Amino acid sequence: MSTGSEDVSGLLLEAAPDAILAVDTAGRIVLVNAQAERLFGYRRSALLGQPIELLVPDDVRTVHPGHRKRYLRDPQPRPMGAGMRLAARRQDGTEFPAEISLSAIATDRGVLVAAAVRDVTDRVRAEAKFRGLLEAAPDAIVGVDADGLIALLNAQAERLFGYRRDELVGEPVEILVPQAKRLGHPAHRLRYLANPEPRPMGAGMALVARRKNGSEFPAEISLSAIDTEDGVLVSAAIRDVTEQRRAAEARNQLASIVQSSHDAIMGKTLAGVITSWNPGAERLYGYSAAEIVGRHAEVLFPPDQRASETELLARIGRGERVQQYQTERLRKDSSAVTVSLTMSPIVDAAGAIVGVASVSRDVTERQQAEVKFRGLLEAAPDAIVGATPDGRIALVNAQAERLFGYPRQELLGQPVEILVPEYARDVHPGHRFRYLADPAPRPMGAGMQLAGRRKDGTRFPAEISLSSINTEDGVLVSAAIRDVTDRARAEAKFRGLLEAAPDAIVGVTPDGKITLVNAQAERLFGYTRTELLGQPIEILVPERARAAHPQRRTHYFHHPQPRPMGAGTQLAARRKDGTEFPAEISLSALDTEDGTVVSAAIRDVTDRIEAQAERERLKATAERERLEAQLHQSQRLESLGQLAGGVAHDFNNLLAVMLNYTTFVAEQAARAAADGDPDWQAATNDLNQVLRAGQRATDLTHQLLAFGRREVVRPQVLNLNTVVTEVEQLLRRTLGEHITLHTSLAWDLWPVLADPGQIEQVLVNLAVNARDAMPDGGTLSIATTNRVLTNDSMRPGRHVEVLVADTGTGIPPEIAERVFEPFFTTKPKGEGSGLGLATVYGIVTQAGGHVDIHSAQGAGTTFTLQLPVTDHIPAPATAACPAAAGQLRHGGETVLVVEDEDALREVTRRILARNGYHVLTADSGPEALKIAEHAEHSIDVLLTDVIMPRMLGKELAAAIGDLVPGIRVLYMSGYAQPVLASQGTLEPGVILVEKPFSEVALLRRVREALDGPPPAETS
Repeated sequence: MSTGSEDVSGLLLEAAPDAILAVDTAGRIVLVNAQAERLFGYRRSALLGQPIELLVPDDVRTVHPGHRKRYLRDPQPRPMGAGMRLAARRQDGTEFPAEISLSAIATDRGVLVAAAVRDVTDRVRAEAKFRGLLEAAPDAIVGVDADGLIALLNAQAERLFGYRRDELVGEPVEILVPQAKRLGHPAHRLRYLANPEPRPMGAGMALVARRKNGSEFPAEISLSAIDTEDGVLVSAAIRDVTEQRRAAEARNQLASIVQSSHDAIMGKTLAGVITSWNPGAERLYGYSAAEIVGRHAEVLFPPDQRASETELLARIGRGERVQQYQTERLRKDSSAVTVSLTMSPIVDAAGAIVGVASVSRDVTERQQAEVKFRGLLEAAPDAIVGATPDGRIALVNAQAERLFGYPRQELLGQPVEILVPEYARDVHPGHRFRYLADPAPRPMGAGMQLAGRRKDGTRFPAEISLSSINTEDGVLVSAAIRDVTDRARAEAKFRGLLEAAPDAIVGVTPDGKITLVNAQAERLFGYTRTELLGQPIEILVPERARAAHPQRRTHYFHHPQPRPMGAGTQLAARRKDGTEFPAEISLSALDTEDGTVVSAAIRDVTDRIEAQAERERLKATAERERLEAQLHQSQRLESLGQLAGGVAHDFNNLLAVMLNYTTFVAEQAARAAADGDPDWQAATNDLNQVLRAGQRATDLTHQLLAFGRREVVRPQVLNLNTVVTEVEQLLRRTLGEHITLHTSLAWDLWPVLADPGQIEQVLVNLAVNARDAMPDGGTLSIATTNRVLTNDSMRPGRHVEVLVADTGTGIPPEIAERVFEPFFTTKPKGEGSGLGLATVYGIVTQAGGHVDIHSAQGAGTTFTLQLPVTDHIPAPATAACPAAAGQLRHGGETVLVVEDEDALREVTRRILARNGYHVLTADSGPEALKIAEHAEHSIDVLLTDVIMPRMLGKELAAAIGDLVPGIRVLYMSGYAQPVLASQGTLEPGVILVEKPFSEVALLRRVREALDGPPPAETS
C-alpha cells in the first residue's frame, strides 16, 4: 500500500512540464511520466524495461552506454552535454534538439538515474532568428560589454570597418575610435553605463569612426543597453553618413544656385503671398526682396489674367506642375514683360503641399506643365488603385502592377472586384456604396482580416486605406493597398514564441482585465486559459496585497516604462489552490490596436532564493580563505626579503673592495699600456671585463634590495599615466614588432607617491616577462584606473590600479604561487636571473602597494598593481647639475672612517688619502670614540658603516656628536634599512653613499657632507 507522500510524488511526476524517465544501473527504463509519453510518442508500457538507447539517435547509440557508466561513477546532479548540442529520438524516428538534466536517486533496488528531457526546438529557432535579424540589419551593429570589450558584431560591421569578426571580438571598442578621441572614450562609455537609456550618441556634434586601414568617416551612432546572462551589453548601431553629408552639401549648393540663377525664382503660399525672392527676380521685375516679400503676387499680374492665375494656384495645390507657361507679367514700373513660367508645388517632410515655387524666364516658349501628382503616384511605396463611383478602375500605379501581377492596360476600365478574393466579391459592392455615402479618409476593414487577389489566383493578407479625390469627372476613390504577409507571419511567430516562453506571461488592459495568457501561466497558476481571460488581475495577487494593487497598476499605466517591478522588495503571487510563491515579475507596455496592454512576465524564484542563500554562504567562506592565503603569501615574501637584504649587505661589502681595488690596478695598467707595452694593454682589457662583471653583480644586489624593500627610493608625486606614456616607446622597442601594445589610460587618474625610475623598471620587467611568454606574437595591454578598496580588503581606501595583461602561454597555478620569490625562474639556465618579478614585488610593496597575479595556461597572464593615492602636492622641478670627478674640490679635511671590514676600510682610506684628505680609521664604534676623544686634529666628517657589531652607525653618530660638536656625518652601506624612513626614503639630514661605491661617488658624497648646511640647520 503506497503512502501519502508517494501519492504526492506520483502526482508531481505526472504534472511535471518536462518528460521524466528513470533508468537503472543496467540502462533499463523503470519509470516514465505522461509528458514522456507525449514527447517520445511511445506508450508507457512500450518503454518500461527497454534500454534507454531506444530514445537516443542512431548516430550516438554505440557511445551512449559509455557516457552512462561514467555518470554512475560520479552521480552528481548536473545538466548533461553542457557546451554541445544534444538530441533525442521519437518513436516515429524523428529527432529533436533537447536539454537534458540528470540526477541520481538511491532506492531499495539500487541507484536510479532520473533524466528530465525538454524539447528546445522553439529556442533553437528563436536563436537562429536573432542571428538572422542581426546579420540582415542594414547598419553596422557592435555589442560591447561593461569592460569595453567587443562581444558581438554583424556582417555589416565587418564590411564597414574592414576587420574580420575574429579580429574584433575581444578587442577594446576603442580600436574603432579615432586616435584623437581614444583617451577620453572610456569615460564617455562609463557615463553611458551609469544611465543606459536608448539614445543617439553625439547629438549636436560630429562623430567619427575609424576603419582598419586607418581611414576615418563621419558616423551616426545610436546606443541601447541589452540585459544578458553575462551582464549589460551596450549595442551600438553605426551608420556611415558620408552620403548624408554630401546631400546636405548638395542642398547648400542648390541654395547657392537659386541665388546666382539668372532666372527669376520666387516662392509663394497656396494663397498667392510671396515668401521668397531671388536676385534674378529683382532684376526681372524691378522689386527688391524687401519691397515684395509678404505681398500678394497679383501685383505682377495684368488685371485680365488674375482669374487664370487663381486657377493656376489651384492646380498647383492639387499637385500639378506647370512648365514653360507663356504669359505676361508687370514690372515695378508698370511695363509688361512676356515670361515663360514654370510653377511647381513645395511639399513639407510629410509630402503635404504647402506652397508654390515659381521660375520666370524672359522670352521663352510657354509649355503646358506636367502633373506632379503622377510623379508622386508612381513613387508611392504602396499599390494605389483609383475607382469611379460605379466601381471601374480608373487609376493604377506601378506598385499596383507589381503587387497584383496585371499590366496597367489590363486593369484600367475593369471592375475593382477583379482584385477581390472570390469569397468576398458578392458583398464588396455594398461596402463600396456605404463608403461613398461617407467618403472620409479611413482604414478599410478595421478589426477584420482583409485580403487581395493576384492575377494568378493567389491571395495575400492586405492592409487597405481609403480616401476620396474630387476630380473634374467626379469623385474618385483611392485605395492604398499594402501586402502584410510578413506582418501576419510575425504575429503568428509572436504567438508561437509566447507559448514557448519559459516564463508565465499575462497581458492586462488598463481596467485590470486579463486579456492574454500563455501555457506556462496556466501551469504556474493552475488555472485554465478560459478561467483567466476577462478576470481581474488581482485574482493572481495574494489577498494581503489586493487592496493596494489597483493603485499601483494605474500608476504604471501612466508611466509605462519597461522595468522590473518590486526591485528590492519581496514579491509574491497566488495560485488557484490558494498557495503563494515568491516571484520575479517584469513589466513592459505593448501598443496594440485596442490600446495599451501591459505584459507581465512572472517567474517562480523559490529555487533561486534558496540557492542565493547558499551562494552567499559559500562566497563568504571563499573570501575568508582568499584573504588568509594572501596574508600567508605576504608573510613568506617578507621573510625572503629580510634574507635577501642581509645577503645583499655582505655582498655589497665584497663588491666595494673588488671593484675599487680592480680600478686601482686598471689605472696602473692603463698608464703602463700608454707607454706602448702591448701586454699591459691586454691586461687593461681583462680588468675592464672584471669591472663590467662587477657592475652586473652590483645591479643584482640592487634588485635584491628592491625585493627586500631595503633600497633607497626617491619618491615623487606622480600621475602614472605620465610614466606609462614616457616608457611606451621603450616598451615597443623591447617587445618587438610581433607583439602589439595597447594602452588604456583613465583620464582622471589620481596621484600617487612613488619613485618614477622604479615604476619604469616595474613596467619594463613586466613587459619583458610578457614578451618571453608570447614567442609567436600576441597583445600586451596596459590600463590604468581609479579603484576604491572596501573595508573587507587588507588595504581599504583609494588606490590607483595598473593592469598589465598579455595573451601569452599563461602560468600554471603551482608556479604562479612562487613567481615573486627571488631567484625563482622557469627559464633555461643562463637566460634569467629570477629577480625580475621579485624586484616588481619589492618596489610595489615598498611604495605601500600590492601586486597580484591572475593566470591560466593558454589564457594569458594579468598582473594587477595597486598603489595608494597620495594627498601630497607635487614639488617644483629643479635641475640637478652633478659635478664631474675632475671638478670635485679637495680641501685636505680630516675624515674619520669607521668600517668593520678590513679590506673595505683600507680601500676607503686609500681613495680619500690619494685625493688630499687626512684619514683616520677605526674598525668599530668604541674604537672610533676613543680616536675622536684623543685626536690631535679636528675631525671634520665621520664616514661610518651603517651596520656594525657592538654599535650601529646611527648610535656612533649620536655619541661622537657629543664629543665633536658640529661634526658632519656621512653613512655608507649596502643595506641602509636602519637609516631609512618608513617608505624607504632617507630621513631628513641623512647623507648616504651606497655600497659598492666608486671613487667618484664617494668623493661627491664627502663634498656634499662637508659643503652642506651645518647639522643644526638640517635637524
